[in-house]
Amino acid sequence: MDSPEQRPLGVLEAVYLVEAARGLMLTARHFLVNFPRHVARGLGIGAGKGNTVTIEYPEERRPFPPRLRTRHRLVRRPDGSPRCVACMMCETICPAHCIHITAGEHPDPDVEKVPVAFDIDLGVCVFCGFCVEACPEDAIRMDTGVVELSAYTREGMIYRMDQLLG
Repeated sequence: MDSPEQRPLGVLEAVYLVEAARGLMLTARHFLVNFPRHVARGLGIGAGKGNTVTIEYPEERRPFPPRLRTRHRLVRRPDGSPRCVACMMCETICPAHCIHITAGEHPDPDVEKVPVAFDIDLGVCVFCGFCVEACPEDAIRMDTGVVELSAYTREGMIYRMDQLLG
């Protein structure tokens, strides 16, 4: 099917004056509708749901979807020890290479290994969730709900086993 030929642009269309004016009118309309709502909310008048679109963070928080991947945590056994058996599956599958595990012997003969050190560099992590999927023991999860990750140094972004268990 042949496409219709395009007509040449007019002078106003060529300099985009009409479209720029339409964009300014749309912005002005949103401003004039929403500004009184924000002023009323600031004065405590009509602070109910739906009066403004602004979420007053950190007092108000947007609900997270249930499948959101947030900061990592290590799961404990009933006796309090980490469920991790240092199989290195999460370290191997991690595309960012941000997981570092040092394995050691577990005093219980039923458990083959235990992590002596388990570090995750959250400054490098891409939060893909591969580590959670690869873990055969369901020892690592990303369901803490913590999304505020900040530190003053790069070393502060490295979470050690005691932080991940806590």
